Amino acid sequence: MAFSPFKFLQEVRSETAKVTWPTRRETVITTIMVFVMVALASVFFFAADQIIRIFVTAVLGIH
Repeated sequence: MAFSPFKFLQEVRSETAKVTWPTRRETVITTIMVFVMVALASVFFFAADQIIRIFVTAVLGIH
């Protein structure tokens, strides 16, 4: 079976026409949500790291 770049591009164009693309507003809201979740996760992991550090230094007697 021979590969036809022209047929391939036609199929790609046909498939991309079926995609439901997000609106600009949806993209902005989703991006903001991602940044908020990253900020919350970083605060959580920072706090968890500090708690673990305090616990380990207390157990090992390190000042």
